[in-house]
Amino acid sequence: MIASATRDVASLADRVNSQILYGIVGIGVVFVVAAIDYRLLTSTYLWIYGIVVLLLGIVGLLGTEGEAGAQSWVNLGVAGFQPSELAKMLLIVVLAQQLALNAEKIKRLPTVLISLAFVSVPVFFIFIQPDLGISVLVLVVWFVMVWSAGMQWRHIALLIVAALIILPILWTQMEDYQRSRIAVFINPEADRDAYFNIQQALTAIGNGGLLGRGYMQGSQSQLRFLRVRHTDFIFAVVAEEFGFVGAITVLILITIVIMRILRAARLSPDLAGSLICYGVATVIFFQTLVSIGMNVRLLPVTGLTLPFISSGGSSLVTLLFGIGLVESVVLRHNPRDL
Repeated sequence: MIASATRDVASLADRVNSQILYGIVGIGVVFVVAAIDYRLLTSTYLWIYGIVVLLLGIVGLLGTEGEAGAQSWVNLGVAGFQPSELAKMLLIVVLAQQLALNAEKIKRLPTVLISLAFVSVPVFFIFIQPDLGISVLVLVVWFVMVWSAGMQWRHIALLIVAALIILPILWTQMEDYQRSRIAVFINPEADRDAYFNIQQALTAIGNGGLLGRGYMQGSQSQLRFLRVRHTDFIFAVVAEEFGFVGAITVLILITIVIMRILRAARLSPDLAGSLICYGVATVIFFQTLVSIGMNVRLLPVTGLTLPFISSGGSSLVTLLFGIGLVESVVLRHNPRDL
């Protein structure tokens, strides 16, 4: 799909080869991480947390701008790397252990707030890059994990009230283009140029019909009416070229992955392992939800990629890192639970 989306675009000519390379590296990462006992990783959660904060701090000082203008990349010489992508997975390990250690006190509000404080510092660094999409993703992962650990409903209500109070403040701190994306979602007339690409995505999806127009035969993508089609809007390319059947197939495949991860959570020998699986499943589910949602204009454009399909080396490798964490949990379950 990346080959189709970048066809005859000189500036994107290396995308397919680089994605294949990252895929090979990512598969290696799966085996390496799976071989490491996840309990060894959780036992060093404070060190991992320090590394995450340090990496994100380095991005603020030495980071370079990516295609979207966010200073969220570190140049490694041969390739660029986006620390915030790795941070979202490492924070799952940190939160899993922090919540597991405080499982007996999770029904107390201070315990919930301490857990929130753990993610607030990394989220702040990610937000000021600025990267609103991953910031929201990390907070969603935190919420699902702390809820899975046993957070009380009354605490959820308090957090919702607090969020409603904080949102106006966050609005003032967003970049102009971030506010524009939300404004266009609410009112397309706010920025006709920004809304143009959403219209093209909807047109592409509509053009696909039941079986699609065929591989590399989509008019909106091949004639370049659809922008950033290899990343944010690759689902529209899939739907145009392979139709409703192709789009549903993508959803089914991702659903199978998520269901298998949830199965791993049930097989986990301890709470930390279960929470790791819930965290990884949440990342895949939320990114899929948001990516497809913004393609069909159900959600604002945030820049989150479609897992395992969109172009993006850092995203692919870190998702496979998450799969490795799940495999590590599965490898150490009790066989009698099968």
